[in-house]
Amino acid sequence: MKTTLHTSDSRGHAERGWLRSWHTFSFADYYDPERVHFGVLRVINDDIIAGGMGFPTHPHDNMEIITIVRKGALAHKDSMGNEGVIEANDIQVMSAGTGVRHSEFNAKTDADAELFQIWVFPNKKNVEPRYEQLTLDAEKRHNQFQQIISPNPDDDGLWIHQDAWFHLAQLDAGTALNYALKKPGNGVYLLVVEGSVAVNGQKLERRDGLEIEDVENVEIKADADAEVLLMEVPMR
Repeated sequence: MKTTLHTSDSRGHAERGWLRSWHTFSFADYYDPERVHFGVLRVINDDIIAGGMGFPTHPHDNMEIITIVRKGALAHKDSMGNEGVIEANDIQVMSAGTGVRHSEFNAKTDADAELFQIWVFPNKKNVEPRYEQLTLDAEKRHNQFQQIISPNPDDDGLWIHQDAWFHLAQLDAGTALNYALKKPGNGVYLLVVEGSVAVNGQKLERRDGLEIEDVENVEIKADADAEVLLMEVPMR
């Protein structure tokens, strides 16, 4: 097993008044040649958007874009004709494919919106752009893994054009879980959303991340009440 620890304070950070953002991998003005991507996992941005503010219309192509709203609400509008609000505990997937334009704004004027935006390289280029949104049942991740992303439209959660599986788990202190990888050769990126855990004996705190390669199973034990986001992705 090979691991690389990314402590929360080692991430890139941007302060733009209306936006506070922490970048696990190189993004915008933050560049670290040692932290450009992990396999097909290209971006993990931890964003806080001030009330009423956001990203005006901008383009994407050939990227699978996953948004997980943690607090507040995000207003979405795109060139495919989709328009709506993504609430806390919602997940959104946008396959940019041949090209899409969209905007994202905090839907509330009196409170911050907090979210993770994650980009994954697709396994096929120039697909027809698509959009999906889903409200998650938080009870289904209490002391167990809740699948939120997979390659299969018939599975739990939403799907993307990639052999990747994402899971959330909310763990009581002392709880241990074992994750068996779905596909040989894949790696795992584990992000501690809240609390503290030990991963195969290595201690991680809030917003720490761990790259894990050359492994078939990952054991996670909560040292305190914790929430984790586990992302299994192809390494090539």
